[in-house]
Amino acid sequence: MTFRRSPLALAILGLLENGPLHPYGIQRLIKQWGKDQVVNVGQRTSLYRMIVRLEESGLITAGATERDERYPERTVYHLTEDGRTVCREWLAEILTTPRNEFPEFPAGLSFVMLVPPETAGELLAQRRDHLTKRMAELDAELTLEVEGAPIPRFALLETEYQRAVTVAEAEWIDGILEELRSGSLTWTPGPV
Repeated sequence: MTFRRSPLALAILGLLENGPLHPYGIQRLIKQWGKDQVVNVGQRTSLYRMIVRLEESGLITAGATERDERYPERTVYHLTEDGRTVCREWLAEILTTPRNEFPEFPAGLSFVMLVPPETAGELLAQRRDHLTKRMAELDAELTLEVEGAPIPRFALLETEYQRAVTVAEAEWIDGILEELRSGSLTWTPGPV
């Protein structure tokens, strides 16, 4: 069975590399390690659905059911050899091949001509303010410590990347805002 990769599926397989986990443990680690900044865990039901799909595909397998009087029964999942292989293949594809992921911001930019340039400038200035706050949040994440020790850099590469992209976007918006202010970028709003 061919399984379509997703960030959540990759996260589940990647976390199971370190040993068996139950779904709540997977969700907790995704959040605890800050991976929820790059992996949409959403509601617990989407995590459970993904686990079922991975199990049906033979990439993970159910193991023992843990019983603890404080919690409901929890099934522990293990990574299969096929799962380990697929995880490595996905990782290689993701790291080597740029992909158009259709983010919302470029889609919004493609229709910016529907509003007057002054409105576009106001909206982009608001976005720039949000980006400034986001850069501060990312800077704080990059200096976090666990039990008094800095987090190893390899565990923060996605945060470094997010910061670099955020900085680049902010600089690009600064350029567009300057062009809107100077009048070198303009248009007449109207239907497409």
